[in-house]
Amino acid sequence: MSRVKRAVTAKARHKKVLKLTRGHYAGRHSLFKTANESMLHALSYAYRDRRNKKREFHRLWITRINAAAREHGLSYSRLMAGLKVAGVEINRKMLADMAVRDEASFTRLVALAREGSPVPTATTA
Repeated sequence: MSRVKRAVTAKARHKKVLKLTRGHYAGRHSLFKTANESMLHALSYAYRDRRNKKREFHRLWITRINAAAREHGLSYSRLMAGLKVAGVEINRKMLADMAVRDEASFTRLVALAREGSPVPTATTA
């Protein structure tokens, strides 16, 4: 069996890990063992948070739309139901942007939603 010298491969792997952990605190960017652990955690957090970012933005858009809708006397759910009945297809990202930046257009959409939404009736018991 021939002898295998692993220095080149190991050095390349160490360099790769240390490059990925550049900017981490203390030994987490300079000591291979701690840097490797730091890198593994960082990569798993990055993977997880790429998905969580989508959730967070969706929640933010809904919150903004709800706040703007309530200024016009509608709840979020009634606004969205009214827009759907009126045949307005606009995503939450654009709707939230309009609520923040373009008050006049948002007001027109609220008016459309009012026309489209079924009138709530008082139920008798």
